[in-house]
Amino acid sequence: MSDSSLAPTPDAWDLPTVDRLLTTTKAVRNRLDLTRPVPRDVIRECIRLGCYAPNASNAQEWHWIVLDEPEPKRAVAEIYRDVLVPRVTQMLAVKEAAGDEAGARISRSILGLAARLEDVPALVIPCYDVPAALTRYEILIPEPGPLGLSTHMDSGMFASILPAVWSFQLALHSRGLGSVLTTAHQLRQADVADALGIPRDWFQVALIPVAYTTGGDFSPSPRRPVDEVLIWNRYPDR
Repeated sequence: MSDSSLAPTPDAWDLPTVDRLLTTTKAVRNRLDLTRPVPRDVIRECIRLGCYAPNASNAQEWHWIVLDEPEPKRAVAEIYRDVLVPRVTQMLAVKEAAGDEAGARISRSILGLAARLEDVPALVIPCYDVPAALTRYEILIPEPGPLGLSTHMDSGMFASILPAVWSFQLALHSRGLGSVLTTAHQLRQADVADALGIPRDWFQVALIPVAYTTGGDFSPSPRRPVDEVLIWNRYPDR
């Protein structure tokens, strides 16, 4: 039997369910359940599914760091707050002064999550193995900078791990868990690496809090009409 005969036909998918998953997977901060543990088997399964995402040469140059014990979570949370809180506090003041209540609500939710980050059941840090990628392409590995080799991530490297990160988050949502992709800690990657004992030259692509969610199902977020952002073939003359 050929591979093509195994390909699903369009009507083989439950499109309403798939579409609901795609439109309701969002950044979850306020509705993370801090009291309910997340089994390791659930996180492992979601990472396994995420690793089916396409990546350059199928090299799979990623590592997934999962923090579910108090000490490492606390260490990373403190670094995260040191970087994030002053910046977001300033952003919040600007939004409030401008009367941007919708933006202010988001800033408050970011600060709220930061304050209790170590209480989230699991923190997941997907990392890209930069030296492995450079070796594969026979590129001379430069001397480490302030963030190890993290400053040498390029668009191809990001394209080889971000699809897996998003697939991981979709798998979480399909199992009743919420997550949010954060990146503020990247300004202190070396400190995070040292706190966790991981190589400094693995680029820490994100810091993802993971927990079951409170309340009911999520509804789709407001979005601009697709025709406002869609361009066919060429940008129209103005």
